[in-house]
Amino acid sequence: MAREVKLSHVESVLGELSYPTTRDEAASEFEDVTLLLADGERNLGEVISEVPADEFDSNDELQSEINNALPREAVGEPYQSEGEG
Repeated sequence: MAREVKLSHVESVLGELSYPTTRDEAASEFEDVTLLLADGERNLGEVISEVPADEFDSNDELQSEINNALPREAVGEPYQSEGEG
């Protein structure tokens, strides 16, 4: 079943993995997840498969690699947040 998750909430799905894990395991686990970005959407499994790291020791490490793999526009306009402003 396909799932969708906003980039700002991606840590919730990344927490489903057991760490340490490999890039291939993580990409396979999330091949059914659509990552909703500020400028569109991407398949989370594909994004993970494109990161340079081969292994991840934690949820935070994987999330950092995902954020680094996405273009700046994916997270929205610079200096804007999804805060309660």
